[in-house]
Amino acid sequence: MSWGRKMAFLVVISLGLLFLVSAATAGPITLRFGWCTSAGPTDPYAIAARQFKKALEEFAPGQFNVELYPNRQLGDEKEMLEGLSFGTIDMAVITNSPISRIAPPFQVNDMPFIYANEEQAYRVLDGPIGQQLLKTLEKKNIIGLAFAEGGFRQMINNVRPIYLPKDVAGIKWRVMPNPVYIEMFRALGGNAVPMPWGEVFTAVQQGTVDGLEIPIAVIYNNGFYEVCKYLSLTNHTYSALGILIAKRTYQKLTPEQREAVRKAAIKASREERRMNRQNVAKLIEKLKAKGMKVNEVKDFSAFRQKVKPVYDKFRSSIGEELFERVLAEVSR
Repeated sequence: MSWGRKMAFLVVISLGLLFLVSAATAGPITLRFGWCTSAGPTDPYAIAARQFKKALEEFAPGQFNVELYPNRQLGDEKEMLEGLSFGTIDMAVITNSPISRIAPPFQVNDMPFIYANEEQAYRVLDGPIGQQLLKTLEKKNIIGLAFAEGGFRQMINNVRPIYLPKDVAGIKWRVMPNPVYIEMFRALGGNAVPMPWGEVFTAVQQGTVDGLEIPIAVIYNNGFYEVCKYLSLTNHTYSALGILIAKRTYQKLTPEQREAVRKAAIKASREERRMNRQNVAKLIEKLKAKGMKVNEVKDFSAFRQKVKPVYDKFRSSIGEELFERVLAEVSR
């Protein structure tokens, strides 16, 4: 070997050793993980985040430091999606609806009454359809890891209990700034008022809106029993929660670390679902004890019939083939 080639070889070896030493002494990788709701023990977003942190330590002990940021500390969901896309924040658990604004196929999960129960949602979201949905985010520089759950969304308001579609009419409902939710409440005759999450509690408190729709755990953990009288168990939409990581952050990881992150997200989502379902039944009783008037709806088929135009309106933006696959999956 010539002197020049020997020197080049030694340089390569030295750089390799330097990299290994740097990697060994760099310490754990910090992942800043945000969500919009509370850090309460039964908050589904908080559970998903804490379970991810726990699972990641199991799969990659000592390699990561997951910092948790509840209560919109990293921004609202729109801002966190932008942060993930730009790589300025690392991870977040985000409601399906804001995700659908940057990836329209996600709108299929927000179709009213499309999932009759949690098992149907799990079959769709944990299978090939769910993977197809998550992959659509890569074009936005976001890696979708898994779906946790907020649970079925319910209607709460200060005007009257909701038994039938006609009861929705004339009430001012805060909805997420999402066309699916706007059209759903319009189809039911309600007045849809799009509003960011951070403004909602005060808006209900001051009477700017009469009510809103959110999962049971979010009602309880964010104190909406203090400002809303009626809770109607409409189960109108299953709230899927995306566990997401910035592509920029993900690409900095080794293949083994990426696998650990994916496995941790999947394990966290499964555990969060189990815990959430246990919590919901208990929380309904607690909301009753807090003074909320809780009722079942009288005729789900009447609601489904009333919102049928919503399906027709969003088929094309979701994708006809994807929409039909979901319908076939939930009907078997």
